[in-house]
Amino acid sequence: MTAALVAGLLAGFGIAMPVGAVATYLVSLTARTTLRTGAAAALGVATADGVYALIAVVGGSSLTHVIEPVALPLRRVSVLVLVALALRGGFTGIRQYRERRSVVRTGKTPLSPARAYLGLTGMTLLNPATVVYFAALVLGSRAGSEPDRLEQSVFVLAAFTASACWQLLLAGGGALLGRALTGARGRLFTTLSSSVLIAALAVHLLLPGG
Repeated sequence: MTAALVAGLLAGFGIAMPVGAVATYLVSLTARTTLRTGAAAALGVATADGVYALIAVVGGSSLTHVIEPVALPLRRVSVLVLVALALRGGFTGIRQYRERRSVVRTGKTPLSPARAYLGLTGMTLLNPATVVYFAALVLGSRAGSEPDRLEQSVFVLAAFTASACWQLLLAGGGALLGRALTGARGRLFTTLSSSVLIAALAVHLLLPGG
């Protein structure tokens, strides 16, 4: 269970840390509305991450018997997918840092907490990289064994908690912390940190018992 907890936390932080369009919108939304609205939006992002983690875990469990004959090739493909995601994130972060892209400004119409939650949930659910990330990570690490429901629940809850913590940190920081994290150096740091974490998870899959 401890392994599932740690894996879920690492997976949640790995997908949540890059400060991209959704995170930038979250920070700017909090800065121009209220912390309550920003917190609701942050939980919307975390909810979407949790939903994708759940889909990946349930799908991985139901496909266990089917993929057992190709467990080793699947593990290798999963590693390649994770490495590709890490490289893509790293190169994107470096390119954006060099280009000094400015933060995209959003409209000035304030949102209610409920609308902010639903809006950020939907926005995050539209990101295909999230489901690819969780599917590659979960299927790769579960290809050779059948996880029990407790481990599955712990993994999903841990992934949700990690994502929620990071998103709430962005929202709670408000305009001051937001400017630091969405500036050129802040975005480069968080993106590269996430890429390193994803790459480490890929390496973990190659280790015995990974």
